[in-house]
Amino acid sequence: MKATEAILWSIALPGFAQVLNRKLVKGIILIGLEFLINVQSNLNEVIIFSFYGQIEMAIANANFQWLMFYPCLYFFAMWDAYRDVGGDEKPYAFLPFVFSAYFVTVGTIYSSTFSLFEVLLGPLWLPMLSVLPGMLVGFLLQMLLSKRSSIKYQ
Repeated sequence: MKATEAILWSIALPGFAQVLNRKLVKGIILIGLEFLINVQSNLNEVIIFSFYGQIEMAIANANFQWLMFYPCLYFFAMWDAYRDVGGDEKPYAFLPFVFSAYFVTVGTIYSSTFSLFEVLLGPLWLPMLSVLPGMLVGFLLQMLLSKRSSIKYQ
């Protein structure tokens, strides 16, 4: 499996790429955790209400105590699948995944009150939009730390 394929399968279902990589125990645990958090947080209802533009209903139905676990599980599963197929050969390759998890978690925290252009984005759209600055910060730090390491050893 290639790195892109591993990440895409992890986006579809956290833990599935691990199963495809024959890391069965890890994959089954990640899939189980995904289902547990999904059900306990009411994530599928949040997704449906968000797609229909019923953001207040999405907020009302979200169990934020459980939903807060989802970003770290989601991005860890992607990172782990990426690492299993050799994606960690670049120094600091984990940083875009880690910072995406951080930013999505913060997006989840503020999702019931933060508006963009007077539009309340809610617990689906704001966390999803938070991936972009998380990845940007992660890639920027990866680049800076890699440059610093290469200068240090010259």
